Amino acid sequence: MSKRKLIYVVSDIEKSLAFEWIANHFQSRFDLFFLLIGRSNTPLIFYLKKLQIRYALIDTSSSTIKKWWKVFSLIRRERPDIVHAHLWQAMLLGLSTSWILGIKRRIFTRHHAAIHHYLYPSGLKWDKLCNWLATDIVAISESVKDILIQWEQANPEKTWLIHHGFDLSYFQQVDLENVSKLKLKLGLDDEKKPVVGIIARYTEWKGIQFTIKAFGKIRDKFPNAYLLLANADGDYSLEIKECLAQLPDSCYKEIIFENDLASLYKLFDVFVHVPTDRYAEAFGQTYVEALAAGIPSVFTLSGVAHEFVQDEVNAIVVNFKNVEEIASALSRILEDTMLRDKLAREGKSAVKKFELNGMLNKLEKLYE
Repeated sequence: MSKRKLIYVVSDIEKSLAFEWIANHFQSRFDLFFLLIGRSNTPLIFYLKKLQIRYALIDTSSSTIKKWWKVFSLIRRERPDIVHAHLWQAMLLGLSTSWILGIKRRIFTRHHAAIHHYLYPSGLKWDKLCNWLATDIVAISESVKDILIQWEQANPEKTWLIHHGFDLSYFQQVDLENVSKLKLKLGLDDEKKPVVGIIARYTEWKGIQFTIKAFGKIRDKFPNAYLLLANADGDYSLEIKECLAQLPDSCYKEIIFENDLASLYKLFDVFVHVPTDRYAEAFGQTYVEALAAGIPSVFTLSGVAHEFVQDEVNAIVVNFKNVEEIASALSRILEDTMLRDKLAREGKSAVKKFELNGMLNKLEKLYE
């Protein structure tokens, strides 16, 4: 019996552990094909080549009409049983072409939350169109499910809650030699301690600006503290750099991209992720990753954090946009060994619900 054909349409992704895990799992179960909209020579492409998974690349700089026609032509050529689209361009192009071609299963995962409701209302009509074109919608958190059903009136009967899944061992069984190499590469010596970590794109609603200001406040207590900012690029870069300019150059470092994410987390003594609104994050993978890595963390409750983060149990929870509370939480964690140990222990326990097989099994059931 021949395998059913499954096409993943993915846009604007260069490196993704999730898609690597998905590709590795489904390659033996489906005739798997990746239709990528983005740049060439990315880590994701190299991984697909390594697994000998077929893919096609559409240059993101092409006009929308050219991209649409290429997606249409590739899906028409492949005639898949299932199309699963991820991220904005992929949703619009993958779902519209699949609908015209009569593909019976048209699925998309909603990776954004309320950004079109808050900042870009012109995008709402396209969200609603995608909701209508799809036969199935994957909500990655309860917050996204609320937005889809309550705010956008998506059909609840075709909306499925499937959390992101994680290979938790990737974050917990880390090669210490790789950690040492990364530390050397980044110029982190023993005097640059404690290390406060941020992994977030430079965009306003991630709340990085509030963490930088809080970090400035704790430097009186911790004069050797060091701030590491990863994924340090985005549409709010100018404002973030203005905040950083208030700090000595010697106490922080910006990292545009780091492939060894597991080792990067192990460099942090405390991790901070403080989005500015309950619905700012669709999911917030760093909530799970940091706790899986055993890093004591300071969070605001956005995205999936509402579903499992507990203040004073597995993290310290602060209010939105509150510099003083972030600074106080950082000081508490750095000063209290028992608190650090408790947060690390309970954090690892709390993220077990996001183990990778849970997501993969639910996706496979959806495809069937």
